[in-house]
This record gives sequence, structure tokens and C-alpha cells, in this order.
Amino acid sequence: MFSVFALYSQAKKPVIMVIPSDSYCSKGGYESTYQDESGNTKTTSDYEKAFKGDENLRLVISELSTIMAQRGFPLKDMEQTLKQIKNEEAEISLLASSGGSMIVESPLDQLKRVAKADIIMDIDFSIKAKGPSKYITFNLRGVDAYTSKVITAVSGDGRPSTVATPGLLLEEAVLNYMDSFNGALQAHFNDMFENGREVTVTVRMFDSSPVTLENEFLFMGETASLIDIIDYWMDENCVGHRFSRVTAGDYVLKYEQVRTPLVRTVFGKERAADTRSFANELGKFLGQEPFNLPYKIYERGLGEAWIILGDK
Repeated sequence: MFSVFALYSQAKKPVIMVIPSDSYCSKGGYESTYQDESGNTKTTSDYEKAFKGDENLRLVISELSTIMAQRGFPLKDMEQTLKQIKNEEAEISLLASSGGSMIVESPLDQLKRVAKADIIMDIDFSIKAKGPSKYITFNLRGVDAYTSKVITAVSGDGRPSTVATPGLLLEEAVLNYMDSFNGALQAHFNDMFENGREVTVTVRMFDSSPVTLENEFLFMGETASLIDIIDYWMDENCVGHRFSRVTAGDYVLKYEQVRTPLVRTVFGKERAADTRSFANELGKFLGQEPFNLPYKIYERGLGEAWIILGDK
């Protein structure tokens, strides 16, 4: 039993960030608008406004952070990450694609990319009155930050209290669920560690590119299209050879369910890997003989990267 506990305690933990859900932000009026790459106006959660305007939210997220830290899960501080985004103007990304359209990240995509958390804990809660007492209702989800797929979820009501703070009300409400909740998060992360993280990789062409994806090259003694050669590279570099090509044409090549390793060796040391580093390895491959294609990498959120060929 002690051996099993020792192994579990030494297991690599996912990095987690706690955020208010879209539903919670909408109910509180913590929203803003932005324009997507098609010029359409989108409404999105305004996390900075929520933190500044809602003391209960700060108390609840602080309590969740404490609960998770007590169980050995590293947490990213959302408020500090928001400050980092605001201070790093270079993170505001507008990039022209080969078709001339503009790429715009949503605030959530930007938050995920800068925080580089593995899992998002998405919390929605309400503090309600029952006579002189107050109690909390909550809905807590664990979401894969790269795919936005729900890993596990719990919901319920806390016990009424006349003296407890919002943080304590939440603690009493969620404690019975947290071991199984964290177990599901850890199991999901263990699966990623063994079978790779699921991401999306898209190859595009600048309009100045001298070739298209249908052009053929002499590679490893055979003549093949650039599409087939990239397929070969993906098969060689994806964990378990797992990937799915969903779009292939002259100027766009898209892969989904791409399983990438969580770590890679750089200068003899094991380091954390992400979507950008995986895409950059493909870019470097295409920048060599016989292709010699310059490229630019763009992270479209945390779990998707574009490799744009034909220019810098």
C-alpha cells in the first residue's frame, strides 16, 4: 500500500487554472465584445471585469485553489495571468493569412495560451438565502484546455449557514466530491502522458509561396506530393502514429486528433512540449532540403497551431 502511495505521490500532476464559467460571467454582466477573423462581432466573458467587480468570485476561486493545492495539484493564478496578458502587448496577435483574412484570438484562447494549463476548472455558483441562513449551489467542470472537452463534472448544494463566508460555503459543498473529481483529472492527464495530448495542426500557404501543397518532391528516393510527405512526417512523429487528416487541398492541409508528446528533449534535458513546439518541428523539417520552404508559426489558441509556408 505504501509503495502504491509513493508512486502516486511522485506522479506528474497536471497544471490547472480555475476560471468563472461563461454562464456565471453572463449572469453577472461580466462580458465584452470582439471581432473574429470574419469580422463578426462576438460576445465573450470579461474575466478582468469579473475579478474587479465580484468579491465573492475571488473568494470562491481562492478557496478552490487552496483545496486543490492541499491535494498536490499545481495551480496557475488566473488574476496574475490576466495581468501578464495585459502587460505583454506582443501577445495581441493579428496575422494576415494567405487569403488576406485576419486571425483574432478570443480572450479565453489567449488566456489558455499564456497560462499553458493542462486543465481548466470551470466554476459556476450562486449564493442563496434560506431564512436567515445562506447556502451555495455550484456546478464545477474539469475541461481539457487544449480540446475544450469536458473531463468530469460535479454539482450540488451546500449546507445552510448563518456565519460562513462564500469560500467556506463552497468548501463545505464540494469537499465530498473533490477526491473523485481530482482522480478523474489525474486519470485524464495520465492518459495524455501515455498516449499524447490531442491537438489540431493546420498547414497553410502564403500567396507568395513558390509551391502549393500538391507540388511533388523527390524524397527518400521517391517522388511524392508535399501532402503525402507531411502525412509521412506526422505518422513518424505523432504518439502511437495517431492523427486524422480532415482537409487536404492546394493551399490548406488540416489535421485533427493529433497526438503530441507532453515532453521533448532539448539540449539533453527533458522539457514541456506544447502545440507550438510540435508545429515548429514540422516547420523546420519543411525548411530543409529538398523543400527549403520558409515558414511562420501561429498559435490559434492553446490547442491549435498554423504553419504558414512560403514566407516569414
